[in-house]
Amino acid sequence: MSAEAALVETAKRDALAAAHAAGVEIAELAELSDLQRAFRLFQDIWLPKPGSEPITVELMRVLEHTGGYVAGAFSADELVGAGAGFLAAPIGRGLHSHVAGVAGQAQGRSVGYALKLHQRAWALVRGLDVVSWTFDPLVRRNAFFNLAKLGALPAEYLPDFYGPMADEINDAGPSDRVLLSWRLTGPAVAAACAGRPLTPDITTAEPLLSDVDGRPVRRETGAGTVLVAVPADIETLRGKDPVLAVEWRFAVRDTLGELLDAGATVTGFLRSGSYVVSRPDR
Repeated sequence: MSAEAALVETAKRDALAAAHAAGVEIAELAELSDLQRAFRLFQDIWLPKPGSEPITVELMRVLEHTGGYVAGAFSADELVGAGAGFLAAPIGRGLHSHVAGVAGQAQGRSVGYALKLHQRAWALVRGLDVVSWTFDPLVRRNAFFNLAKLGALPAEYLPDFYGPMADEINDAGPSDRVLLSWRLTGPAVAAACAGRPLTPDITTAEPLLSDVDGRPVRRETGAGTVLVAVPADIETLRGKDPVLAVEWRFAVRDTLGELLDAGATVTGFLRSGSYVVSRPDR
């Protein structure tokens, strides 16, 4: 068996193990009725205003019919998670994961992790080696999931990427996003998908942006490895103190965005709530 074939088989086993641990079965969605169920699931998660749906039934139909990724996680007969993506650059190598979500009653069971491992195996079977997606860099749990649990790494900071978003998850402020690159064949990703995520080295790291009594405070440092903090719960903060939430938005944009624009590399995310960033010029 070739190394490529062995990698695919290992990815399939990892995906099946993750689905079993989460108590779900994951399958591609092709029937119109299943796509409609996925649409309703996304509606229940995002609670969007009319015209602001994260994805439509029609688009999912086109994606699945033309070779894109549309899959769902089932607990018994109930659809509790779903994801959709389309082929992207680099041509013949990339998939962009546009939307993924898990029902509230299924959260805490690692259903999202199982979906991503299914997506990885699906992509490797088709000869793809990178999956990209965007996320809000202020949402701590998503940053930890993406960087620590999956081994994906930020490639680009995108200020106000989607413009105003009218749903219950996003606020009306700038929709900054970080574009992630998930290198499916890399050792860090393979270790993460086998349940052994790598831990970034922070022995010489110093805080650049810190959370001081709930507020962002930047202190300049010459360290080669720096920590960029995010708030503990930005979604609650947006409702309680929208002014402070916006302050965090611009503090992280001016710090993490500036670092990425300058060629720095994010090497991980700490459970305590900070990005670990290596600066090449130091």
